[in-house]
Amino acid sequence: MNRFPGAAGLVFNEPLLWEKGRPGRTAFSLPRPDVPAAPLPEELTADGPDFPDLSEPELVRHYTRLSQWNFCVDSGLYPLGSCTMKYNPKINEKQAARPALAGASPWLPEDLAQGALKLMHDLERLLAHITGLPAVTLQPAAGAQGELAGMLIIHACQRERGGQRTKILVPDTAHGTNPASAALCGYQPVGVSSGPDGVLTFEAVASVMDDRTAGIMMTNPNTLGLFEANCRSIADLVHERGGLVYMDGANLNAVMGIVDVAALGVDILHLNLHKTFSTPHGGGGPGAGPVCVRSELEPYLPVPRVMEENGRYRLSEDFPRSIGRLHAFHGNFGVMIKALSYILSLGPELKTVSQLAVLNANYLRKRLAGVFHLPYDRPCMHECVFTDRFQRPHKVTTLDMVKRLMDFGFHPPTIYFPLVVEGALMIEPTETESKEDLDLFIEALMEVAREAAEDPEALRRAPGLTKVRRLDETAAARKPRLCG
Repeated sequence: MNRFPGAAGLVFNEPLLWEKGRPGRTAFSLPRPDVPAAPLPEELTADGPDFPDLSEPELVRHYTRLSQWNFCVDSGLYPLGSCTMKYNPKINEKQAARPALAGASPWLPEDLAQGALKLMHDLERLLAHITGLPAVTLQPAAGAQGELAGMLIIHACQRERGGQRTKILVPDTAHGTNPASAALCGYQPVGVSSGPDGVLTFEAVASVMDDRTAGIMMTNPNTLGLFEANCRSIADLVHERGGLVYMDGANLNAVMGIVDVAALGVDILHLNLHKTFSTPHGGGGPGAGPVCVRSELEPYLPVPRVMEENGRYRLSEDFPRSIGRLHAFHGNFGVMIKALSYILSLGPELKTVSQLAVLNANYLRKRLAGVFHLPYDRPCMHECVFTDRFQRPHKVTTLDMVKRLMDFGFHPPTIYFPLVVEGALMIEPTETESKEDLDLFIEALMEVAREAAEDPEALRRAPGLTKVRRLDETAAARKPRLCG
């Protein structure tokens, strides 16, 4: 058997800094003052924060030990489905950290911001080329805000067409934020069930698409990791009945350079730069959710927009039909730099990124078929979904298995999502993992499945080697301790 990355090894305990500190210790030395000493004002010497006194080794070891409790993509495989937690080249981080870019103020006049404005303009053009949709805004600060922008654009367009509609169709395999984005714009989300193959059918959409429906929100590839093969015929139907087609492009990493989104009949598309285009994400951000639209919808894009005239770049708000400004300034600029660096460094190889992501997911699917139940036994895109059906007779759940997987040194996959699959185990290997690492991950999952049959009680106690054992997740969700 191969050696798994998980081990019982040295696990550091670490007290609070207030428990470590001792009066008189210091981690720095101030230079000898060259001005007369003066007492601090009384308001600065009264009761204030009780910062502990610590030496430099104590500080360094404290944060180093805390960092060793974390699992990150730099330390191992991160197989979270629908999240694309891939390893990203460090060169892109270096570009975003360049002082001239990282230190640029958003208040700079246009004459002193030509480089930054050109960068934004070039990124817009590249995203338009990649997707096939000609008009792009970089302003949305995350995927969910990109969804909101898309719904606002639909709302503005339908209003100008002479009447406001009240409903948005949302498939059951869409991302979970889609219904909320529609509701925030005053629409009633209407669920549409996927077919037996895990994708939308023309008939299901036709049965609910009426003259009160403003459009449809499709995630393609969907959250089952399957390509919506009926997208074009569904788009034609929606257009015929006066609606618009929004595509959640959070899973674009499966189809870059392969699928022309405009040819699918899509009117509006949001992208997640922080998933597909080399920006580490998680913990709340930063993110970026650009929106790409057909030329007819360009007047509704948010302002300000970057305009190019005779080789000079400027910001313009002269778009009277725009949905307006989404937030202050121009989005998360550092994310844009990393995305542009990623696209320029790969060029046509962006297609290979998607091909490898799909290959890795299908390799996992084939190797683990029969070990775990496969609800949709067909080629997948960037991720594959299993269930715990084979383990349930032993009273072992998906949660039990991923807790045990942690003892092997692997971060758990996404579980219990998508909601249309009971006991879901959703795995997205991404394109950046080698066959050797995937084989080790597969072997660990096979070992967990074997233990589920032979020693199910051990799985229900897992994990056993981690810093913290199994927590009461229900109590944590319902009665969180936010302090102390």
